[in-house]
Amino acid sequence: MSSDPFSVRLDVRLYDLDAQLHVNGAVYHQYADHARFACVQAAGVSVDELIADGMGPVNLETVIHYRAELRGGDTVDVSCAWAWRPGRTYEVRHVLRRIDGTVAAELKHVSGLLDLRTRRLVRDPAAEWRRRAVRPELLGFAVPSDGYSV
Repeated sequence: MSSDPFSVRLDVRLYDLDAQLHVNGAVYHQYADHARFACVQAAGVSVDELIADGMGPVNLETVIHYRAELRGGDTVDVSCAWAWRPGRTYEVRHVLRRIDGTVAAELKHVSGLLDLRTRRLVRDPAAEWRRRAVRPELLGFAVPSDGYSV
């Protein structure tokens, strides 16, 4: 099993650009959101079921470090790595890397699961994500050495 984080490849589209012809800052958020959703799907988590169970993922904080321009015609790989900690929040980190290897940006989200009935963060979001994942390793959970998740 690879220890590399999950990643998706995206082409920079014309409508992603701002007046300086580089990717608009808000689009970095969209690229990260796309990668996170693709990662959740690849892990086998049904967001529809999560919402039907009364929970929805929320971003509480996002920090972007811009490293190099992304421009029209570029192709970018967007990684997605999850970091769990005790409590109601967790981190998801993204590296946006041009196919020549240049890091264009790094994003870090502090996120949680919102109980849609009480409008409060779920006490143990890790447990909720893990129990729904068919491939928990994609969400940053360790898989036992026998290769089977418990």
